[in-house]
Amino acid sequence: MSQAAQNRGWVVTLAGTAINLALGILYTWSIFKGAIKASIEKGGAGSFQWDLASINDPYAVCCLVFAFAMIVAGKCQDKVGPRVTALVGALLVGAGFFWISQTTSYVAWVLGFGVLAGTGIGFGYSSATPPALKWFPPARTGLIAGLVVSGFGLASVYIAPLATWLLKEYGLQQAMLFFGIGFLFVVSGLSMLLTNPPKGYVASATPVKSGAPVSRAPRDYTPSEILKSPTFYLLWLLFFIGSGAGLMVIGSVAGMAKKSLGEMAFLAVAIMAVGNAGGRIVAGMLSDRIGRARTLFVMLACQALMMFAAIPIVGSKSTNPILLVVLATLIGFNYGTNLSLFPTFAKDLWGLKNFGTNYGVLFSAWGVGGFVMSRVSEMLQARSAGSFDSCFIAAGLCLILAAVLALKIKTREQLDAESAALMPEPEGQGA
Repeated sequence: MSQAAQNRGWVVTLAGTAINLALGILYTWSIFKGAIKASIEKGGAGSFQWDLASINDPYAVCCLVFAFAMIVAGKCQDKVGPRVTALVGALLVGAGFFWISQTTSYVAWVLGFGVLAGTGIGFGYSSATPPALKWFPPARTGLIAGLVVSGFGLASVYIAPLATWLLKEYGLQQAMLFFGIGFLFVVSGLSMLLTNPPKGYVASATPVKSGAPVSRAPRDYTPSEILKSPTFYLLWLLFFIGSGAGLMVIGSVAGMAKKSLGEMAFLAVAIMAVGNAGGRIVAGMLSDRIGRARTLFVMLACQALMMFAAIPIVGSKSTNPILLVVLATLIGFNYGTNLSLFPTFAKDLWGLKNFGTNYGVLFSAWGVGGFVMSRVSEMLQARSAGSFDSCFIAAGLCLILAAVLALKIKTREQLDAESAALMPEPEGQGA
């Protein structure tokens, strides 16, 4: 790998990280939700006239749309490249935030934040990781994927306090307008730095000696092929559980922290974001050393422990703010590992040629998990007078099951053998 190529790869990596740093506003929803709830309870002219049971719907829809938009965006990234894909994402997010800045309508927020911004986030997110991975050798897959997606998790570090200040000074609608304009220009500019390597480029950790035998490139699987593999459905289930449990907490953390931190509740969101980003980087690096499946097992098992530990901490009448922040950070850390491990699974098992589309299909688990778990969380809380205990118990049990199943994930060699048994090998490709 030449120095020029390495430098270019780092530029693409940092640009992708910065794009995710802008689009990670999704993880600050709990702050916006608090402002909407306060408006509903206050009432009066210009207030939000929503049903409290539906207050999380824009966030849940955004998670779902974001995930399924990744399939279309991944196809776009594979066909026309990351620049156009990221630019489309910037325009959609900007349009969505501009719309919701003009209204308190429930339907408008579901469509503007949930559908438009969710689609835009999907396009922006899908444009960031694939080009970065293509510039680096397999030995750095976990590290590079972890760095790029860490931006999305780290976003709340600056967005949470900024959103809190904007809400206080200008109100919710005006804050949404500022965010929409800012993200439109930032992501549009950064999109110009995204580029794929030239055709024929091979990122090699060590130079190939002249005259040395050249091994055939690993097979690249198509979306239709991975959908015929049991391994895909196992990964999808694990992603569903791991992401859904984390998103359930992330979407409500500000509300959990309100009674112990008051107006400083945004600190719990911001500090959790540090854990979220750290988990992505650490898991990526660790998986490069001990393997993806082992790393995933450790992280899912730890997340299950955190869910059970949350019951006495969050349920206490006098919640210790330090314990709450530590808990939120650890849950964010373990949740973040999913977002670096599953793209590396997709690259390792199915190749880079169709990576955008393949990971987009797998990423649907993230959206379905976030949608289902957030809705289940709201229903369980409504039935238990606002208590989170039943939510944590359900999530913890699911995570234990997922940790056990993580040990069943097959290697690339096993997947190739499984695929060969199911279908004839395409001409010109080797396993």
